[in-house]
Order: sequence, then structure tokens, then C-alpha cells
Amino acid sequence: MTQKPDQCLGEWIDREALAEAMIPLIGQLYRNNNVVTSIYGRGLINRSVIAILKAHRFARHRQADEAELSVHETHQILTTMTDMNLGAASVDLGKLVGKFKAEGNGRTLDQFVRDELAEVAGKRTDTAGRKGTDVVLYGFGRIGRLLARILVEKTGGGDGLRLRAIVVRKGAENDLVKRASLLRRDSVHGPFDGTIHIDAENNTITANGNLIQVIYSNDPSSVDYTQYGIENALLVDNTGKWRDAEGLSQHLKCPGVARVVLTAPGKGELKNIVHGINHGDITAD
Repeated sequence: MTQKPDQCLGEWIDREALAEAMIPLIGQLYRNNNVVTSIYGRGLINRSVIAILKAHRFARHRQADEAELSVHETHQILTTMTDMNLGAASVDLGKLVGKFKAEGNGRTLDQFVRDELAEVAGKRTDTAGRKGTDVVLYGFGRIGRLLARILVEKTGGGDGLRLRAIVVRKGAENDLVKRASLLRRDSVHGPFDGTIHIDAENNTITANGNLIQVIYSNDPSSVDYTQYGIENALLVDNTGKWRDAEGLSQHLKCPGVARVVLTAPGKGELKNIVHGINHGDITAD
């Protein structure tokens, strides 16, 4: 049936209003419950109304019926989720709707969502009781800056990975200003999505509320991270200078470091891990 102009515009306004109403729900779930929402892998956190609607449109390439994802259904799912006092989780709304269509078995969408997320229902941790994992970036070249962007973007309520410090060699005058500027702008990936402030007196960069200590050092074994309040940290060496166990183990001599990850191909007995290929090789020990 051919749509009339007023009908077409009215339907768009309706979808636009629902997408607008989804934004605070997405933010609330992310910051209060550490729940990350997406649509077939496309993140919804800090996205605009149009970006959310485009994600719904994109879903037609993934849905069995090749139909655009209904914003009415995803809005209902989010409303149900905010009422469940959820613990930390990653929820793909597109996949959830697809599973509901295939396996709903007469249940309402509300009941289906409650059944699917029952494992994390009522598991919310109070903000005061949350303890994230401290992360230190050793090196702050392009890879380091992109990692910093990702870590800041995914901070959430603070009980996941938290960027606490970067370690670099002392540069020229105004080094802190220049490093903040490089974080703020990237010729390929564009501008940083948020705000960045520097405190030259205390050598810190604050990015979207993340206080990042800038530590100047030329020796990977001589930094006492505990003096900056950093404990049991995951240190990511992105310099590429040390690529074997002997070189990287220098970091473990530093108070406050518990584990070390290398971003470049490792040498010797170090495991080279590619997610989706051999990430199962990573074990608890």
C-alpha cells in the first residue's frame, strides 16, 4: 500500500521520539549497572538519535526476515531491563529480538527478556562497592592513544578496566600539552569524543572524568605505581621495544603491576593471541 506523506512523516517522528527516549535508558544501564548495549555489534552508548535509528536500519542485513529492527521492540526491551536491577552484562538488542522471534514460544517480549537475563537480574553492585582493574599504558604512541580512547569510552560505572596512568619518556617543553593534543586529535580516527583537561602541576590528563597520571621514566623496572594509588595493575606495553619474556618481566619488578600485555608480536615462548582465532589459549594461570 502506498504511504501518504503525512503518514510517512508521522511514523518517522514516532520512531525518532522512541530513539530519543532510549538514550537516557542506555546511559542509565551503562553507568549504574555496567550494562553495555548494542545492535548487532554496533554500540549504542553515547550515540545520537540518528545513529541509533541507523543501527536499527542496519539490522535488516542481519535479521532472518531482512526487516528493519523495530524501535518499538528495542525500547520495550530497554524499559524492562532498567526495571531488573541488572548486574554487569553485554546485551545485543538485535540478537535478543531475533531470538525472541524464533524462540518466544508464546511469551510476551517482557517475559522473554526477564527469562533471558535472569542470570544477572538483581545483581547490581552499588557504585561505592565497585572496584575496577587499574590499567597502565607503557608508551603513548598511536597504538597507545587509540587504546586510551577505547578504555575511556568503555569506562562505564568504573568497575571494569580503568586507565590510571601512561608512562613515557620526557619530551620537550610543554610535553603534557602536546600529548593531550595528540590524544584529542587523530588524522585517521578523527577527534576525541569528549573533553580533555590537563593539570601541568600534577602531570595529569583528565579525559571524560578519567584521571590519568602521566609518569616520566626511561626504565621499565624503576616505577613505583603504588605511590599513585595504582594496585594490581594490568600494564600494556605498546612500545614494541621489549617483546620477549625477559624484557617484559622488567615491568613485574615494579610495585603495583600484576600482569603485562604486549601489543606487538611476541618472541620466544610468549603467546600471540588473536581474538576469535586462539583466544581460548588464555587460561586463568
